[in-house]
Amino acid sequence: MDASTSGTSSVQYHNIAEQPIAATIVNSTFQRQVRHCFGNATPGEFPLSANPSIVLHVLTGCNLDPQDLATLEATCSFFRQPANFAPDNELSLAELAALDMCRKRAIFKPMTQEQCHDLKQKCGGSWKLVLRFLLAGEACSRREKSHAVAGPGHSIAVSSKGVVYSFGSNSSGQLGNGTTEEEWRPHPIRSLQGVRVIQAAVGAGRTMLISDTGKVYAFGKESFGEAEYGVQGSKVVTTPQLVESLKDIFVVQAAIGNFFTAVLSREGRVYTFSWGNETKLGHQTEQADLEPRPLLGALENIPVVQIAAGYCYLLALACQPSGMSVYSVGCGLGGKLGHGTRTDEKVPRLIEQFQTLNIQPAVVAAGAWHAAVVGKDGRVCTWGWGRYGCLGHGNEDCESAPKVVEALSNVKAVYVATGDYTTFVVSDDGNVYSFGCGESSSLGHNTAAAEAQGNRHSNVLFPEVVTTLKQLNERVVQISLTNSIYWNAHTFALTESGKLYAFGAGDKGQLGVELSVNQTERAIPERVDIDLS
Repeated sequence: MDASTSGTSSVQYHNIAEQPIAATIVNSTFQRQVRHCFGNATPGEFPLSANPSIVLHVLTGCNLDPQDLATLEATCSFFRQPANFAPDNELSLAELAALDMCRKRAIFKPMTQEQCHDLKQKCGGSWKLVLRFLLAGEACSRREKSHAVAGPGHSIAVSSKGVVYSFGSNSSGQLGNGTTEEEWRPHPIRSLQGVRVIQAAVGAGRTMLISDTGKVYAFGKESFGEAEYGVQGSKVVTTPQLVESLKDIFVVQAAIGNFFTAVLSREGRVYTFSWGNETKLGHQTEQADLEPRPLLGALENIPVVQIAAGYCYLLALACQPSGMSVYSVGCGLGGKLGHGTRTDEKVPRLIEQFQTLNIQPAVVAAGAWHAAVVGKDGRVCTWGWGRYGCLGHGNEDCESAPKVVEALSNVKAVYVATGDYTTFVVSDDGNVYSFGCGESSSLGHNTAAAEAQGNRHSNVLFPEVVTTLKQLNERVVQISLTNSIYWNAHTFALTESGKLYAFGAGDKGQLGVELSVNQTERAIPERVDIDLS
């Protein structure tokens, strides 16, 4: 039915709940309509064109994709006309629906009118583009959803309600429980009671947590830029402490590299700590600098939805009116910056290969020495140092520009995770594929046949289904694996129902499961005794 038709076309409704909408702003210049879902006072039939509020209610309630809203505007003039509703009666129904959906997002709600306007202009002048920016950020890093982080020697898990659990190595106080004692049992961090955490980042001996109010808590090693295993900061912090230098920035994501730390603001701006020597991240600072510095260059005026940190480089997934793109900065050794060379980049540079491949990047992952992207169409690209087959191309060659993993051509990927020469891909049907270094049994391919041949740590050059996860009969929604060259790797698999499974190295208790005497790893995924739903 064409919604612009009047007269005979009508819909029947019964007891549709009132949709909460922002308060009306009084303006005598315009006679504004009241948003409601019942047309006239007496329930009955009514044409959609005469009752745009019900259309708005449906558009907002169905959580339509920004592209769907744009298609409605392009194909039907009814959705392009001013809706004459508060807070801006000049907005079309499609734009107003996008604004209403933006207002549902936790990070958008506390924004002032001026901040909202600035974000709209930065995203391209449309609420549909703002909505795309917000949704992309939520999808990439599982922000505001349950997730787990397999760090170097210790682990962090966040429930859907924002409760944080920690376990594993604790020599620097990185578990946040007030001690420096190792603990294999997952325990909630008591001092965070009343704080809802929406995202976690883990590095060697340190942890960062982001709250739903944009506050950043850090504990463990005090430095933001230590590179050497075992090196301590000037002091050890054993309980979560607010990062004072970020108090004026509403942060939504953090990423910890070996030489630096990066954070992403609500508005899509990237800030970095440390590793400013020779302007490697676009600014000249000392390694011990504790002040966040805005990332200069191309990304100063382009909103970023996700950041990912490798051993000595940073990737940024940017949201532009023309589509999604990836920028990289830092050390180019092994070709991991994706520009077709192995040279360093001092300021962020666009990876142009995705345009050549006609791929719209949707998720980006930075391993220690290699990187990966999942495209909107489900294709997977990898590049960088290909040691142990971690690129999935059947060899150990380096690739200095993104290359499609042809072995996954019949798979539609929705998520990718990278570690130290290891890669995991999650498909839309819930299957998990892994490839690369088989040390510590962290790939999940420890089959009976491999055991019999004494080859349970063999490397995998092509993507293989992780049968041990498939046998769980649970849809996997997230994979996290250790991204450090100094620790044996372990892996987490989080299912749709909130169950967490762990496998790989567990010598410090980082699996969250008890190991038997002399056992240092688990080859088969085992359920961690916490509920993240």
